[in-house]
Amino acid sequence: MFILSLTYVKPTEEADRFMPPHMDWVNAGYDSGMFLASGRKVPRTGGMILARGDRAAIEAYVAADPFAAEGVAVYEVTEVAVTRTAPGLDGLKG
Repeated sequence: MFILSLTYVKPTEEADRFMPPHMDWVNAGYDSGMFLASGRKVPRTGGMILARGDRAAIEAYVAADPFAAEGVAVYEVTEVAVTRTAPGLDGLKG
């Protein structure tokens, strides 16, 4: 399991400009089965994605995000070994 934490390094107006292609990228991540959950940080300084899969593949996919490619946001990729979950979330255990 990986936590992908993205932080805007440009104003939110610039993030808004690239939001449609970023959301296409996010949706493709869900369609591939790589992404499990995502959302905005509060306050809106970036976002977070829970992902599963091979670290190299995830890092390559992150590099293709329009936010990353256009220098709007930077990512921190953190691997987590999930050992306990709430009922119904057993699929998150690796």
